[in-house]
Amino acid sequence: MIRPSFVLVLLFVFPVAAPAADSRAVPAAAAQVVLSYAPVVRKAAPAVVNVYTRASTDAGAAAAVRRDPAYRRFFAPGEDRLGHSLGSGVIVDPNGTIVTNQHVVEDAGSIVIVLSDRREFPAELVRGDDRTDLAVLKINTGGELLPFLALKDSDELEVGDIVLAIGNPFGVGQTVTSGIVSALGRSVDGINDYRSFIQTDAAINPGNSGGALVSLDGRLAGINTALYSEGGGSVGIGFAIPSDLVRAVLTPSEGVGHRIVRPWLGATGHTVTAGTARRLGLSHPSGMQIENIVPLGPAAEAGIQPGDVILSIDGKPVADEDGLRFRFATLPVGATAKLGIWRGGEALDLDIRLLAPPETPPRKVTQLRAGPFQGITVANLSPALADELRTDEVAGVIVLDVPRGGPHLRLFVGDELLDLNGQAIADVGQLQSLLPRLSAPWRATVRRDGRTVHLAGS
Repeated sequence: MIRPSFVLVLLFVFPVAAPAADSRAVPAAAAQVVLSYAPVVRKAAPAVVNVYTRASTDAGAAAAVRRDPAYRRFFAPGEDRLGHSLGSGVIVDPNGTIVTNQHVVEDAGSIVIVLSDRREFPAELVRGDDRTDLAVLKINTGGELLPFLALKDSDELEVGDIVLAIGNPFGVGQTVTSGIVSALGRSVDGINDYRSFIQTDAAINPGNSGGALVSLDGRLAGINTALYSEGGGSVGIGFAIPSDLVRAVLTPSEGVGHRIVRPWLGATGHTVTAGTARRLGLSHPSGMQIENIVPLGPAAEAGIQPGDVILSIDGKPVADEDGLRFRFATLPVGATAKLGIWRGGEALDLDIRLLAPPETPPRKVTQLRAGPFQGITVANLSPALADELRTDEVAGVIVLDVPRGGPHLRLFVGDELLDLNGQAIADVGQLQSLLPRLSAPWRATVRRDGRTVHLAGS
């Protein structure tokens, strides 16, 4: 039997090899024209499941459905054609571990998995991670081993590779579509924090979320997550979360409850532009140039300096700032990685310890009781809290909550308090000591979305 992958190579090669139109031959036997993905589908399809959820109220269920990025682009407000059929999932080990999208099961009161043979099982949420938009579920089959998909190394994918998308679009039942890898490392906002996706033209529609993107070797290359469409239907631009990120969520090195803790670089920077690349002597714009380094953090310990460009991690290229964030998210806390660095016109390698962001100083969450900040809740920023809040700032005092009503110097959640009446604020304790001694008018400086904002009140 000729393997499908081998036949597909011939399909691409044959037209190039033909020297002239009259040299083409009509197939002499049916076997020469029977090309099929069926062997791959037979292997992969039984491992793709349907995910149903039931929220505490019907309104909650409908709201959960509409959080599907694909759904939001298709249905008008108030429509609920999918009912409680929220999406798809993939069995990734024979004991009943299933991966789907976090937005598929978010706020679910109960979760039911329907296998490809139509058997139903209640599922337990093992881990939900909104930063990746991935969730891990578990079903109990009483010891029966299930068909599953092994994870592919998503770095093995190349643009042009043929892939299959398997899921349950629009609740019509399991459906297989085919296409190619259109792009890799595609940065897309609004889906997850790591913005590094496989783009494919295999049709992905509402209900496909959480389903499998399968390579022709029958392995899981990614989890289908969203589509781009102005009208709602598939226009050949779909996005899948790479399997390397799926693997990191399946086997987290450390966690607190359902929250996953990932390695911390201890430095910030920006994507290398074409102009920066020319100035630094790089052959092309690639990597992230370091701007700020946290004292005593992993980057400082590794010997990274401001101005260095991180080009690779463990030999895998880093295209930009999003690519660096993605690579770190796939690595386990406690290990060591090798960074490829460009410094002063030369390439060098540095070893970095992969450490969890520390809870230093303690966050000391406090509701203030005096002065113009009365009722506001603040905390000490630490690398750990900054990671939870998804901010690059790792020191100072941050606003966690602002009560409704009353003048609060127009403060907002996420503001970092820098100074009060000209005196720098280092921590919550210092802020508390300043408030009783304030004299009007009050002046405050905050950092908001990377900008410095001056506020005043009386």
